[in-house]
Amino acid sequence: MKLLEGKTALITGAARGIGKAIALRFAAEGANIAFTDLAVNEETQTEIVALGVKCKSYASNAADFAETEELVKQVKEDFGTIDVLVNNAGITKDGLMLRMSEAQWDAVIGVNLKSAFNFIHAVVPVMMRQRGGSIINMASVVGVHGNAGQANYAASKAGMIALAKSIAQEMGPKGIRANAIAPGFIETAMTAQLPDAVREDWMKKIPLRRGGKPEDVADVALFLASDLSSYVSGQVIQIDGGMNM
Repeated sequence: MKLLEGKTALITGAARGIGKAIALRFAAEGANIAFTDLAVNEETQTEIVALGVKCKSYASNAADFAETEELVKQVKEDFGTIDVLVNNAGITKDGLMLRMSEAQWDAVIGVNLKSAFNFIHAVVPVMMRQRGGSIINMASVVGVHGNAGQANYAASKAGMIALAKSIAQEMGPKGIRANAIAPGFIETAMTAQLPDAVREDWMKKIPLRRGGKPEDVADVALFLASDLSSYVSGQVIQIDGGMNM
């Protein structure tokens, strides 16, 4: 039997990159997939359906509380259950603190952190009625260690870790687990745009001497979503090739 057979996973920001890799990995293990992005993405939806599961793409402004509440109601109506929530939606608006605008700060905190609150707030009542569920917050190694020029992003990701730990404590008695994943240097379209010198500097700091792949993150997400991690909650798992030990 597949690890997520018959379960439904709701994944935010999953039209591309790490979110898409997670959606595909979950679908390969039998999960039905509801995923969001700023616009409906039929291409990704078609790829997932081809794996033999039910899938629907939803347009969503994850930072909007009321819109999220309505979207989750729709997902519950369309799929019947919500067993796994992956809070993956995120943006960057980097800059040194002295040059960072209020708008840059608010945008990153809104999309990266408030969106997780929005979705958890809407999904937890569903999981409580089901007496179980797994919540996975996509954080970052910079949320653990900080990073110059990314105060807004680092703060949002540190918040994702603390949010997961708090939900784990609150919802544990209801059978709901919450954990965070903190990726390091992952080979995505965003990191591909970095100058060679920056990439080389990153590699020197990574004991495995390579960047990770979205699939590396997806494999850990699968572990946290499935019953393989039934006694794992309130944890943050760094996927960084040993960069931050």
